[in-house]
Amino acid sequence: MKRFAAIVILSLALTAHANNMPYNGAVDANRELQQAFVESHQTKQPILLIFGANWCEDCRALDEALKTEKNAALMAKKFKVVKIDVGNFDHNLDISARYGNPIQKGIPAAVILSPENKILYTTHAGELANARRMSANGVYDFFSNLLKKTSSINMSK
Repeated sequence: MKRFAAIVILSLALTAHANNMPYNGAVDANRELQQAFVESHQTKQPILLIFGANWCEDCRALDEALKTEKNAALMAKKFKVVKIDVGNFDHNLDISARYGNPIQKGIPAAVILSPENKILYTTHAGELANARRMSANGVYDFFSNLLKKTSSINMSK
């Protein structure tokens, strides 16, 4: 009986830990992306795809940085964010390929899409692959600079 109780407790702990992880492999990423396009057409916000995996320390670090007050406000105001789980580079590779394979040089990787599904920006050289060494301010600066450089993104929102 003690062994069974220990297994139940361990299972509950693992489930709670998994619920705190940023990438959900059970989610239909294509469906989430389609929903983001519907919302993006209404709000005129670009879509930010963030490719990553729960095993990736840099991906978890980027996710934590994006939850800070300043970054969360920027993301909510400027983007429709869709997190895409790539697993062990064996999940959602069709989405990555559709947008120029940004994960080729490492994860996390990002793609910014217009509401019309045009690529406005993509990481192509592992720009976020060292996210654990970026501060929350560094992450903010990265995305703020992208907004300034990408004239197609509506800055007035």
